[in-house]
Amino acid sequence: MHVDLPEKRYYGIGEVAKAFGVNTSLIRFWEKEFDELQPKKNAKGNRKFTPQDIKNLQLIYHLVKERGFTLEGAKIHLKEEKQKTLSKFEVISKLQKVRAELLKIKDEL
Repeated sequence: MHVDLPEKRYYGIGEVAKAFGVNTSLIRFWEKEFDELQPKKNAKGNRKFTPQDIKNLQLIYHLVKERGFTLEGAKIHLKEEKQKTLSKFEVISKLQKVRAELLKIKDEL
């Protein structure tokens, strides 16, 4: 899944949820379930996600929503084969970006 977010240091949970097309409650739930997600919280308790958190969310979204892993299966998969999964995910995301650009060029012609 290609996520269109502007270049920023921190993203709010609403921005992140809108970019992924899910509810904010799902993002909060995944934060509790996966140790890889560690958003910063301010004094009021608002979550601020870094670009690294966004990459981890993309990987979790890919495993759970696109590949159909259960939450337990995704946790185990991330612990045992994180590097292999991460490299495959990076290749897939790069190819999706190229495809999106090619489709954009095709529409302009």
